Amino acid sequence: MAKAEADYRGALALKRLRRDPVPELVCFHAQQCAEKYLKALLQSHGSAPPRTHDLDELTARLTPTTSHVMRLAGDSASLTEYGVDVRYPGQSATPDEAKHAVAAMRRIRRFARRGLGIGR
Repeated sequence: MAKAEADYRGALALKRLRRDPVPELVCFHAQQCAEKYLKALLQSHGSAPPRTHDLDELTARLTPTTSHVMRLAGDSASLTEYGVDVRYPGQSATPDEAKHAVAAMRRIRRFARRGLGIGR
């Protein structure tokens, strides 16, 4: 979870950049934060997290053990593409996409932290 929090802080700090914004990095760190929190939640339920960046797969694995996880389906789907694709040439993200990625990350983080008994 320490690494998830580092990605959380990184996404927020990068989102605040006004001069020379880097929305691709904001989106990447938002995806990474969400991925790490979902994997921590899986682990807390006794499941070994798979080696994947696909947040849809992670939320699907949580479905039998965590009620209301399907509320995150839209957020996990929107963030998944930023786990790999946005890091390569020819792929990019806009400031608006970065804004939405941060909002999705925050919802997944809040959900996972509650499930882990951490709170805010």
